[in-house]
Amino acid sequence: MNTPVTSGTSQAWAALGADSSLLDRVSYGGPSGGLPARLPVMELARATVAVCSLAAAELTSVRTGRPVPRVRVDDEAVATAFLGDRLARVDGRAWSTFSPLSRFWRAADGWVRTHANYPHHRARLLTALGVPGVAGEEAVDRVTQAIAGLTALEVEEIVYAAGGLAVAARSPEDWAKSEQGVMAAGQPLLTAARIDDAPDRMLGAAALPCAGLRVLDLTRVLAGPVATRTLALLGADVLRIDAPQLPESQEAHNDTGMGKRSTTLDLGEAADRRLFEELLGEADVVVAGYRPGALERFGLTPEALAERRPGLVIAQLSAWGRYGPWHERRGFDSLVQVATGIAELEGSPDSPGTLPAQALDHGTGYLLAAGVLRALTEQHRTGGTRLVRLALTQTAHWLVHDLARAPGEDEGFDAEHWLTETDSPMGRLRHALPPVSYEGCPVNWARPPGLWGTDAPVWGGAHQ
Repeated sequence: MNTPVTSGTSQAWAALGADSSLLDRVSYGGPSGGLPARLPVMELARATVAVCSLAAAELTSVRTGRPVPRVRVDDEAVATAFLGDRLARVDGRAWSTFSPLSRFWRAADGWVRTHANYPHHRARLLTALGVPGVAGEEAVDRVTQAIAGLTALEVEEIVYAAGGLAVAARSPEDWAKSEQGVMAAGQPLLTAARIDDAPDRMLGAAALPCAGLRVLDLTRVLAGPVATRTLALLGADVLRIDAPQLPESQEAHNDTGMGKRSTTLDLGEAADRRLFEELLGEADVVVAGYRPGALERFGLTPEALAERRPGLVIAQLSAWGRYGPWHERRGFDSLVQVATGIAELEGSPDSPGTLPAQALDHGTGYLLAAGVLRALTEQHRTGGTRLVRLALTQTAHWLVHDLARAPGEDEGFDAEHWLTETDSPMGRLRHALPPVSYEGCPVNWARPPGLWGTDAPVWGGAHQ
């Protein structure tokens, strides 16, 4: 397939506030059958990777002084990357990305989906449903019984009140009529703004668009780490920081930790907070993926960050958006699919369904990286601290209401063409190659992921 620029790419590039004339630098190819769905998931995937690649090419032109390189989007590479968390292996061993308590359950009047991959979320779910401390098959049986005796909305409210995660399955119509759905529908795909008059940061000559840039990665799970993994591919020094008291899956990090280093700091402890402020004082980009309010309590609002480090690019990601009654709720891709009606659209009369990949996470991740890259380009031209914001619900609205299927989405697919193996501290790692591509773009990350949380909290790996 070799099609002209798709409408999805045009829409996303316009949302980034970019020069439409650059779209003629983009071309497509490769089989497109890797993400079969009723909704135009493949179009979402190719469009988000296309604009990320084009934004990287645009910034490369800024750094090199040469014309914007051409972008080639291969659908097979894109589909493989969107399935990368499921295709990754260590020494041939696969792992489950969802726990037995992260699934659909039948309530008294419909369906509910829960998310309990983390131990603290699992404990809160069980406590909310009146079955604390159980495990294994007994936990599944007891949760089944508890949810069957409640309405879907009752489960949602009870579990969220306890700090857990559960969402009632809604139809697209019900979501569109809800207060949160109405507000999400009124939002653009993303927002990008200049928030002060900090002087421009002149980027020096470099072959890679993010060479010499330092990125504080305050993200977890998938969308945010996909974005920062992409910035690492493009030359950035990315340091992921997690709270030591919040457990993280090494298996997830095997997929999303490519090219980065990872450390832990407790921002509630004075010594760790001083280390964080030192890192912030030399950062160029801060990417935050926690729910609204989680980082703000540490004084990490965009305005406060801009005051302490003028000229930053700040990128914020959330599940439900920074508006409406759900703005402080925790959320994940699977739950956003259920709330917004995607699960109903992809399901059957007997049960809800799912997208063929965690496409909201992956797609939003590439959009987030594109937003950072475009902010760096605009900042180089006119200065200012820049703020980029995205939400999974806004990506979901785009998928359901604005995108259309492109030709060729029933072609064959072979992920093996876009998988490779590399040695890592965990063993021989099989992983997807990056789908972001332009003339001169790296074809793989410069380093494999390491053991989560074990790097020193310094820039550049000086104490590795």
